[in-house]
Amino acid sequence: MALTETEETFVISKVSLVSRPIMEEQETKSRILAGAEALFMKYGIRSVSMDDIARQLAVSKKTLYQHFADKDELVTVMSQTHMAREEREYLEITAASENAIDELNKISVRLRCDMEDMNPSLLFDLQKFHPKSWALWLNHKNDFIMRSIVRNLKQGIDEGYFRPEINPEVIAISRLVLIEAAFDEQHFPKEKYNLVEVQSQFFDHFVYGLCTDKGRKLYQKYKENTTTPITNYKNESVL
Repeated sequence: MALTETEETFVISKVSLVSRPIMEEQETKSRILAGAEALFMKYGIRSVSMDDIARQLAVSKKTLYQHFADKDELVTVMSQTHMAREEREYLEITAASENAIDELNKISVRLRCDMEDMNPSLLFDLQKFHPKSWALWLNHKNDFIMRSIVRNLKQGIDEGYFRPEINPEVIAISRLVLIEAAFDEQHFPKEKYNLVEVQSQFFDHFVYGLCTDKGRKLYQKYKENTTTPITNYKNESVL
């Protein structure tokens, strides 16, 4: 039976009254996640307390604990949110790239942007104090990132930009090892080495080692023509 105009207005108003608090709660939760992530990126996870997060966001600790049982749950949800966002954005880079070299150049710019404000202790803190989040990172690294690198390498071989004799799986694993190695403060103490510089050096070494003469020339051309960060791919805060 069709509703009258008055009945429709009543139903819409009732739904709005119910959904508004839900939306506000979701907005608060998203704000907490974004604020916590920014603090963790800058200072590391261990050194940031729930008190610090509440103070930075100007919310009560009660509000934090209404959304997250404890800091470990907050870190876990933040990690899930970050990795899902990262997967979407890297897929966008792939879709927007002309070829395998163009994709790597865009990724190198994205990495520099991501690493600018990242504390090198981040991965160590995850591994030692937040095993659930560390397991998420390992799965993300060994699944999505691994598959993405292998796909790019195979594409580059087919396009004639990467040496045909390379083993994509072996090279991809070595790349993953180097990504984590840059965060190891035993080898690269933050007082002496800049994380962005270390990762950039590793990345260029990785790419130039892959390339044929044709690939090296194209990569150098892309680098020379890349004068500003690709802001479309920079997160507001990145894990």
